[in-house]
This record gives sequence, structure tokens and C-alpha cells, in this order.
Amino acid sequence: MNADRALVLVLRVTGGAMVLAIVAVFMPFSWMASCHEKLGLGPMPTGAIVEYLARSVSAFYAIMGGLIWLLAGRARRYADVISYLAFIFVVFGVVILVIDIRLGLPLWWILLEGPPILVIGLVVLTLQARV
Repeated sequence: MNADRALVLVLRVTGGAMVLAIVAVFMPFSWMASCHEKLGLGPMPTGAIVEYLARSVSAFYAIMGGLIWLLAGRARRYADVISYLAFIFVVFGVVILVIDIRLGLPLWWILLEGPPILVIGLVVLTLQARV
């Protein structure tokens, strides 16, 4: 597989996965609370700010996923935007990793959030350099 096709694939998979966050925007809060407990995070806090943050962050992930999906369709044309987003993914991955560690989140959470974001950013930057 050449770098062009690999880049499109990585962007499509990443964007597609991020779009799935739209589910959390509309799911009942009781489902969120149930997932929170099943993940071993204890009872989910209640209050307007908790629900606002859960839903707005999920909406933002879905919006970004749609954007990434669209950019993948014209990866050469939008190379600068894709490179910018990839760089931001690297920075964001590090920031999220630090936040997760400071909050004392479970190891599985720490390993499955920040590092994959960082790696996706690095992979896209590497593929961009080869295109």
C-alpha cells in the first residue's frame, strides 16, 4: 500500500471512529452513568456541568471526526490542514496523557486514550511526509 492510500485509510478509520461519539450526545444520562460504573470509575457525578461536558465533548469529537473524514477525500489538496491536525493530535495526546495520569485514572484508561491519539498524529505526519 502506498503512502497516499495508507493516509486516506488512517484518516477514514480515525474520522469514522470519532463520529461514533455522536451516540453519547443523545443517549440517556442513566446509560452514561451505567457505563461509568461498569468501567470501574465508581458512581458518576451528577449535575448540569457533568452532563454538559460529557455531551459537548462527545459532540466535538463527532464534529472533528466528520471533518477528518471529509479531509481524507482530498488529502493532497488539504495537506496543510491535515498536517496541522496531526500535529495537534500529537500535542493533544501528550496533554491527555498528563491529565489522565494526574487524575489517577485506571492504567487501561491512560494507555487507551492519550497514547493512541499521539500515535495517530505521528502516523499521519509520517505518511504526509511520504506523500
